Amino acid sequence: MSAGPPPDPRDPRARLEALCDPGSTRPLLPDDGPGDGPGDGPGAGPGAGVVAVTGSVAGVPTVVFACDPRAQGGALDARGCAVVLAAYERALADGAPVVGLWHSAGARLQEGPRALEAVGRVFAAMTRASGRVPQVSVVLGPAAGGAAYGPALTDAVVLGPAARVFVTGPDVVRSVTGEDTDAEHLGGPDAHARRSGVAHVAAGSDAEALQHGRALVGLLGAQGAWDAAARAGRVEERDLGALLPASPRRAYDVHPLLDAVLDAPLGTPGAGGSLELHPAWAPNAVTALGRLAGRTVGVVATNPLRLGGCLDAASGEKCARFVRTCDALGVPLVVLVDTPGYLPGVAQEWDGVVRRGAKLLHAFAEAVVPRVTVVVRKAYGGAQIALNSRALGATRVLAWPGAEVAVMGPVAAVRVLRRRELAQAPPERREALEAELAAEHERASGGLARALEVGVVDEVVDPARTRSALVRALAAAPARRGAHGNIPL
Repeated sequence: MSAGPPPDPRDPRARLEALCDPGSTRPLLPDDGPGDGPGDGPGAGPGAGVVAVTGSVAGVPTVVFACDPRAQGGALDARGCAVVLAAYERALADGAPVVGLWHSAGARLQEGPRALEAVGRVFAAMTRASGRVPQVSVVLGPAAGGAAYGPALTDAVVLGPAARVFVTGPDVVRSVTGEDTDAEHLGGPDAHARRSGVAHVAAGSDAEALQHGRALVGLLGAQGAWDAAARAGRVEERDLGALLPASPRRAYDVHPLLDAVLDAPLGTPGAGGSLELHPAWAPNAVTALGRLAGRTVGVVATNPLRLGGCLDAASGEKCARFVRTCDALGVPLVVLVDTPGYLPGVAQEWDGVVRRGAKLLHAFAEAVVPRVTVVVRKAYGGAQIALNSRALGATRVLAWPGAEVAVMGPVAAVRVLRRRELAQAPPERREALEAELAAEHERASGGLARALEVGVVDEVVDPARTRSALVRALAAAPARRGAHGNIPL
């Protein structure tokens, strides 16, 4: 007896079932009767090419829709867009996250302007939902034209290995520009994870992509709360200081430090896990979602292993969007700072470090969620201001003993302020004189003591007591969320 054909991995219902908790899905729309395409059936209009359900994802009531690539490549017509609109209406009515599983050729060509109008209405619905409910996109195949902009309007984008996201495909690019490329090079996971910043997470398989989607819904949709013990500072402490190198001049990877700050290391799956976003784009800054004493927090951290922890144009933009996402969705922020400032250079100025760095200043100054900064070793110059300073409204700024807060490092400062004296010194004396002048400058400028005196830093904390200090400060602040959308930056 034949077992029949194998299941089609592109079946949207199979993808919906894989994302949602077992047995939880219910059709969003009634079965309208027989249609004219594979997308027909419960949760879809006839021939719509889109299926939508309600269900739970990681225990969170969620609305999910999926394109059906078996129906004209998942191209969107007015009927399919109406299904997506219904999904958004239900999500907003329920205050529930909405997840889109994208695999679509874009607007359906045969419908012309009617399809364009329908896709535009989907964009408008996504924008209305922005900042009101979490929006997650998981791209499992080609997503072209309108189907590329749809995910880009959401809070987080996960790409599976077959994802190809572009506005115009390789053939059009070749005919218009003469550039010879293919779909993967143009809009594959590596292109968007490393270069464009479109992808928050790139997965190695479709199953892994769906798992990342579940993790995002769990972290954003069920944020949790600090209990009485956590509010009192009774949390598991870890010796964070032991993770830093003995020499303050030596670079280190900030990831082990983040693993120790959060309840579970980055990349740990499940309800209590954590997830780094944009790990390959602007890696000199780290952005992640995780839990601290059981409550979801967002983490922004400079990484001294990359560019010495300098901020640059790309990292300013990356961190700004993340801060605005957390603020819009009510996620408290933890900021770990160890930076010598902004990366200098002609390339940076031409790449818009002023414009893109200003986005980070704006994001923190606008934010109303509880947000606490920890200065780990140093915070210099404009980067000190931009990374959740008290001047921008930080809930609290903590510093570890020996941390430096200044306009620039003491050696760099004396090279500017005492350059004539250094230039006139005998060559054999210059290095020692520079060290003496740097020490003198550090004493005169006051260092950490002056930062405490003027209120730039609120408290010096032992590295081994950092977790409890963070929770106390965050839990004591009023729970708030920004009254704004989450515009792509």
